Amino acid sequence: MTEVVAALIWEGERFLACQRPAHKARGLLWEFVGGKVEEGETKAEALIRECREELDVTITVGDIFMEVTHEYPDLTVHLTLFHASIASGEPKKLEHNDIRWITVEEIDQLAFCPADTDILKRLKQK
Repeated sequence: MTEVVAALIWEGERFLACQRPAHKARGLLWEFVGGKVEEGETKAEALIRECREELDVTITVGDIFMEVTHEYPDLTVHLTLFHASIASGEPKKLEHNDIRWITVEEIDQLAFCPADTDILKRLKQK
């Protein structure tokens, strides 16, 4: 099982959604920023590193919003989604095809990765 972390970053009523690069697995699907936890890292350390690498921002990691396990044909992920806020920097597209600030009402307009389905349902219930 692959340990993955992601950030739920809010800006007012909108949260940050990122579109995966076309050449990667699940290309052009939308997701929360994040990635794999590397050996020797805590989940929080991995999330801070991923946000720096992918968006050129420094984040503050908050509480866990939700954890899910999802089986893809090529791997099984255990995803921990943390509340997070941007401490410094403006998000840049260093890795993603696109990034957008969206409202909960706009979730259905984007095709998200299957692992995010239960998370998105919970966000819509708020």
